[in-house]
Amino acid sequence: MTATEIPETKTAELGKARLRKEDERLLTGQTNWTDNITLPGMLHIAFLRSPYAHARITSVDVSAARNEPGVIAAYSGADFAAEQGSLPCAWPVTPDIVIPAHPPMAVDEVRYVGEAVACVVARDRYAAADALAAIEVDYAQLPPVLDMRTALDDASPKVHEAGNKSFDFVFPQGDLDAAFRDAPVVIERTYRQQRLIPSAMEPRAVVCSAVGGEFTLWSSTQIPHILRVMLALITGIPEQNIRVIAPDVGGGFGSKLQVTAEEVLAVLIARKLGRPVKWTESRSEGNMTTHHGRDQWQRVRIAADSDGRLRGLDVDLLADMGAYLMLVTPGVPILGAFMFPAIYKMDAYRFRCVGVFTTKMPTDAYRGAGRPEATFAIERMMDELADHLGMDPLELRERNWIKHEEFPFTTVAGLTYDSGNYEAATARARELFDYDGLRAEQARRRASNDPVQLGIGISTFTEMCGLAPSRVVGSLAYGAGGWEHASIRMLPTGKVEVVTGSSAHGQGHETAWSQIVADQLGVPFEDIRVLHGDTQISPRGLDTYGSRSLTVGGLALVAACDKVVEKAKVIAAGLLEASADDLEWTPGRFSVRGDPDKGVTIAEVALATFFAHNTPEGVEPSIDADATYDPDNFSFPHGTHLCATEVDTETGRVTIRRYVAVDDIGRVVNPLIVEGQVHGGIAQGIGQALFEEAVYDADGNLVTGTFVDYTLASAADLPDLITDRTETPAPDHPLGAKGVGEAGTIASTPAVVNAVVDALRPYGVHDVPMPCTPEHVWQAIQASQAGEQS
Repeated sequence: MTATEIPETKTAELGKARLRKEDERLLTGQTNWTDNITLPGMLHIAFLRSPYAHARITSVDVSAARNEPGVIAAYSGADFAAEQGSLPCAWPVTPDIVIPAHPPMAVDEVRYVGEAVACVVARDRYAAADALAAIEVDYAQLPPVLDMRTALDDASPKVHEAGNKSFDFVFPQGDLDAAFRDAPVVIERTYRQQRLIPSAMEPRAVVCSAVGGEFTLWSSTQIPHILRVMLALITGIPEQNIRVIAPDVGGGFGSKLQVTAEEVLAVLIARKLGRPVKWTESRSEGNMTTHHGRDQWQRVRIAADSDGRLRGLDVDLLADMGAYLMLVTPGVPILGAFMFPAIYKMDAYRFRCVGVFTTKMPTDAYRGAGRPEATFAIERMMDELADHLGMDPLELRERNWIKHEEFPFTTVAGLTYDSGNYEAATARARELFDYDGLRAEQARRRASNDPVQLGIGISTFTEMCGLAPSRVVGSLAYGAGGWEHASIRMLPTGKVEVVTGSSAHGQGHETAWSQIVADQLGVPFEDIRVLHGDTQISPRGLDTYGSRSLTVGGLALVAACDKVVEKAKVIAAGLLEASADDLEWTPGRFSVRGDPDKGVTIAEVALATFFAHNTPEGVEPSIDADATYDPDNFSFPHGTHLCATEVDTETGRVTIRRYVAVDDIGRVVNPLIVEGQVHGGIAQGIGQALFEEAVYDADGNLVTGTFVDYTLASAADLPDLITDRTETPAPDHPLGAKGVGEAGTIASTPAVVNAVVDALRPYGVHDVPMPCTPEHVWQAIQASQAGEQS
């Protein structure tokens, strides 16, 4: 047995529902959030932000602020102009993409409400905030650009001198003209992916100290390693002189996959003053200036035969970039390009996306990053096609999806799906949901003209996750690799330190990684400690996003464990006075082939290595190991989500009556962690479907700047979720795992909206724009009825 083969025994850790190691400190407050950090002599930063969506800065006077009580310094953008550089965009998706300079603090022009124009540094955060009122800024207002549908018109005002178009990305696959030519059925729909505001439990926060030319930055970030590299490139500080620490991070969902203005400015201010500084955002400040998510217009055409077989799919997107391109802004819709065909077979496919600048907060990755948008569009279209053909929407999907015996399968978008069983997941979901019973009840309600109609929504989905294969992302012009790194430190007492480049922000890595290593090395779960989130402790890594932690970082762990075993075998052979070739490994112990009683444990080998009294000649006294893993392909979890909604046609109120999710994420490491990820993901997807939308007024002011105005789903708004799993292991993954971090969000939004629309089909409604608030539902009914009457 090799170290990569997990023993199928009752004592195996993989599959065990372990309570999370990290929860004791997290839930009892015995932890270290960035805002908890207090350093000797620490100062506090407050930022003055633009009240205009678009304006030239004619003057900034900070002199009065410097005389306010407790103030140490005050700066304008001009004070940083020579050293602040430009915030990075690491994904130039086309050769001719327009990437405007993005100064961390505006110098000459502001392009969205909330852009920083000045700052105050004071002895406490309240003095800093109060002194902002003393700063005088004169603006010459410019017309805002708020609607991406008109931003490309010749008459539109310009966000940047180069214009409002950032890129035009086209991805044609197959002969689309032939697929649509003479097709018996062609359906076209336009869908709106509304703008969303990520709302992590912990606001963004930064602390920076500068001592002797060395900088330590604590940040509530998902990407300490990437942030360190980017800070060196932006500021000119040698990378080896920068240490980035992500302490316990209270959620990210993509919103902390970023190099932010505040992080760069904290470093520059600490360098200027030689004092540690801190900044923590308020919630309203965060709603304005944490990057936003989604924000697309999707025009989708689908061609099919009269029996429902798909022939072709044509997708045109307008994607709102906001005022600037941030770290992966243009790459988000491009990730979605590969997922519009989803689990379905078809002859041809074309994707086009135009990235558009507006005078709004930039968009960037938000949980799912392009995949939820694509899944929403294709799953809505499958329901529309089923309605047009008079078919059951589940039957239509089954007619077109990839059958389990066809895997591995290369899709029309060029991805090779390694494994899957859509039939099994759907059959299980259908059973748990009582699909036939609910359809019968729906028919009765429709026949009786019940004012509260029942709708059934379906989402059969897959996703590409484990954002990793370096060659693949390199071919898409992504400005980094996709590998991940891990180290195993065998301590003399037999305990283990695991160092991972994956940087957790709530996923339970310390628990899951301990389970993996326990099975690989045969050491007790309790004897393993996981270290992460500090570039000095974990110097190599590419961090956490895109459901890549387990599928990429977990495999780096496995590879490092393999190396530990191989190194330990040589030392064990010396202890046993046997040839290494004659040793057998059962996790935790080496034994001599043919004499199982003659053996030595991995803990005994670790202690003997520490003593080094009898180390074989030419063998270094260490069994520690490092490994870097770069997969050949993405990971493709899948599942079927079914939602039943009750829609009051008189008030527009939507109530989720039943929700079933059957996911296939390959082999499960920890079912408790999986349940948490699925529940949280579904809640976020329901939030987009029913509640959340970032709204700007005609002047470009964000009018949903607080949680009073920006509605998040609460526990009272959510149903009891019925969850289950099928298991189709990833064949080329030693753990068989596929990833689960974004699945719930990707699947749930179309399931809910399909259910709402399904309830309203007797009223002639074919779409309700998200969020499906009572107002939007009622308006959709009225518009449909008015159309019928005219």
